[in-house]
Amino acid sequence: MNPTSLPPRISRRTFCGTAVVLGALPFLPEMAQGAEVAAVLPSGAAPAALDFPWFPSRLHAFVWRNWLLASPERMAAVVGARARDIRRLGRSLGLKPVKPFTAEERKRANLTLIRANWHLLPYPQLLALLGWDAEELAYTLREDDFFFHKLGLLKPQVETLRWAEPSEAQNRRAAEIARTVHTAFGKEPLEGRDRLFAFVDRLSRPPKPEASTPAASGPSAALRLGYSYFALYGDPLLDPALDPYPDGYLARLAQTGVNAVWLQGVLARLTPLPWAREKDIERRRSALRALVTRAARHGVKVYLYLNEPRTLRAASAVFTAHPDWKGTPDGEFRCVCTSVSEVRAGLRDGVADLVRAVPGLGGFLTITASENPTNCWSHGRGGECPRCRARRPAEVIAEVNAAFLGGIRAVGGSQRLLAWDWGWADAWAEEVIRMLPEGATLMSVSEWGLPIERGGVKTTVGEYCLSAIGPGPRATRHWAAAKARGLEVAAKVQFGVTWEIAAVPYLPVLENVARHAAALKEAGVENLMLGWTLGGHPSPNLQAVAEIASGGSLESLALRRHGPDQAAAAVEFWKACSAAYREFPFHGGTVYSAPLQMGPANPLWSKPTGYRAAMVGIPYDDLDAWRSVYPAEVFLGQLETVAAGFEAALTALRSAVPRWPAALAEEASCIEAAAIHYASVANQARFVMARKAGDRESVRRIARAESVLAVRMHALQSRDARFGFEASNQYFYTPLDLVEKGVNAEWVEREER
Repeated sequence: MNPTSLPPRISRRTFCGTAVVLGALPFLPEMAQGAEVAAVLPSGAAPAALDFPWFPSRLHAFVWRNWLLASPERMAAVVGARARDIRRLGRSLGLKPVKPFTAEERKRANLTLIRANWHLLPYPQLLALLGWDAEELAYTLREDDFFFHKLGLLKPQVETLRWAEPSEAQNRRAAEIARTVHTAFGKEPLEGRDRLFAFVDRLSRPPKPEASTPAASGPSAALRLGYSYFALYGDPLLDPALDPYPDGYLARLAQTGVNAVWLQGVLARLTPLPWAREKDIERRRSALRALVTRAARHGVKVYLYLNEPRTLRAASAVFTAHPDWKGTPDGEFRCVCTSVSEVRAGLRDGVADLVRAVPGLGGFLTITASENPTNCWSHGRGGECPRCRARRPAEVIAEVNAAFLGGIRAVGGSQRLLAWDWGWADAWAEEVIRMLPEGATLMSVSEWGLPIERGGVKTTVGEYCLSAIGPGPRATRHWAAAKARGLEVAAKVQFGVTWEIAAVPYLPVLENVARHAAALKEAGVENLMLGWTLGGHPSPNLQAVAEIASGGSLESLALRRHGPDQAAAAVEFWKACSAAYREFPFHGGTVYSAPLQMGPANPLWSKPTGYRAAMVGIPYDDLDAWRSVYPAEVFLGQLETVAAGFEAALTALRSAVPRWPAALAEEASCIEAAAIHYASVANQARFVMARKAGDRESVRRIARAESVLAVRMHALQSRDARFGFEASNQYFYTPLDLVEKGVNAEWVEREER
């Protein structure tokens, strides 16, 4: 493989603020895969796929990685085998039969299945495994929170996989793997005790009554806007069986002080637009009305996230009929130009129609400069549009928000519009604020721009961050500009987890949360959006926000949450974990590139892969991207400091409270999982350095250490299937991925003897 053919390393923020989007990617040429696949699905640089030499064959890797995700019958159909062949091959690797996913669970696992097979199957076989057509996969790669970007903006080239009887040598290696894993992981079933997605049912049940800070409701209540821990992101309203907000879960959120929830709304899927009329609009509206009604019973409002207007293919019949609507080019796509009055009217009327159809909606939040390309200036390329080149970005951005608010007002709606400054360039952000329509609320990410120093390296916060305490200068400046105009303001915060680690339900660094919440209160910023797609789990973190807002403290929260016997120890635990976390080597490049989410599930590679780390998706062995602005030794040293601090906090907690009640045990498990992840990332960094130096003894030692961490993490995930999961990525890893790491580490150690 030629690494120079791969796309450049960029952060999500940079990515979303440029023209590097799905529509701008090269598409597959005509191939034997078929015209449908070639015309619709992106390939990017399309380098050769990686091999997984610790398995006897690619077929063995396929069966192993799909054992928990797909039935033997489905796997057999993909590779031209019989189901009993697949079961026999699985048994040879030491795997036991598992209960197949329900139809609902299978949909919740689709992203995990795609990632697991990205290097194993070509597109046609991947479609067969999913049971999708090419258009459905293309929509998922584009709309499911930039999933193609999370896969590296490329589809590896891989040959069609066909069933073949294993050779004698392959059978011997399979038997060796079976012995190895049952020796190392024998204390827990390889497949885990807690079924994947079992937490969805648990969180959907009504909670037990408890002393909590309930959500404040009513028109004058400060906003506390959260997200579902398990919602499907791409099209959350189409399937009633995949309810993003069951009643029990809404009740749990309300117990933590949440009074509003949000979900993605692709406008054309909820209302007819002049340039897009999609199917099943009424089905989605009906589901949305039902959700609004149910949420209201818990004192919770429902908001929709709008990122509009979506692009159209350049060859669309819409542009043929209305050539003046064709805006900034974006590969094979074009923006629908909002400098055209008919387009703005379409947005206004679409929002008005939706508000009329679902009058109980709480409001909308908008991103107008990044995420998907939308208006011609959304990615800073308005100069390529014949109309927008003569206009300032601020004019266009403010105008789009005005169209949305105009739709609300056109039907007498009381919905709130949160105009989020995500992606607004410093050069024109304050001009946008001066031009926003009266009645809009200006929302800014609280901690962005905050200067920090970690390990002697000075940098600034440019992404969601729990290890630093805001607000920062950017948000403070923007809020001041908005208040000068008489606009309401809101803080976008991330108090449950951040991309520093999203593979745990929450990270109980409550001192950091409480200090940030208190600083926002002091700054007069009461409205909070509590999380993006990560961080929505009902948690003590969210309770801490409500506690501080009501005049309480960590001590008062600990007393109510853990009782008088454990309260003092809990507070000390929270403070120790918070102090350790303030050493995290934060940088936007680090949180998106390093294997923070996969932790010990990320394989070790005896030889460089040549692949670049993908955004929170597949980190490979790309140490230069992982460390970002930090020297390698500083990067891994800071991670080891955090991990050691977490372990020390756990030791102190065990000493103070020998037998942990359930709530305290859950918090401790989250910290232990994070400590394992961070120690593993440090190990992996040392491994890459040792590999480059030819230090085979260190390579073997690190492989052994990684196997130990994989066993520890497997034990945690086996008992609690929330570990490894995040809503917009689904499972970063399954229990069998952690077992595979043991196989991988054993193979690396043997190869380096």
